[in-house]
Amino acid sequence: MFDHIGLRVKDLDASVRFYTAALGPLGYEAAAQDESSVAFGAKGTYTLWLYADAKLAHSLVHLAFTAANHAAVDAFYRAGLKARGRDNGPPGVRKDHSPNYYAAFLLDPDGNNVEAMCLK
Repeated sequence: MFDHIGLRVKDLDASVRFYTAALGPLGYEAAAQDESSVAFGAKGTYTLWLYADAKLAHSLVHLAFTAANHAAVDAFYRAGLKARGRDNGPPGVRKDHSPNYYAAFLLDPDGNNVEAMCLK
């Protein structure tokens, strides 16, 4: 349904550090960058855009990224925490979603809820 999504962020450098660390284990990387924006995606794609906006009025979103396996979800969580993401739910099965919904949740530097999930 979606081709890409864009987020306005207060501190572009902090957000790039967080998303580079957290999304790396899921196979996503910074794919394009200039002084005011960065695009992330799988090799050769632009799926998540970050735009610098120092005057950001909070508009929080929930982003869920597909992970290939449980180990990738775990790695997303550990790397995101090391990059100053904040815990919003450690890796584990979320039976309220489905019996095989394995996910972890982090808050990015702007407070957005970022999830990695696997249905295997």
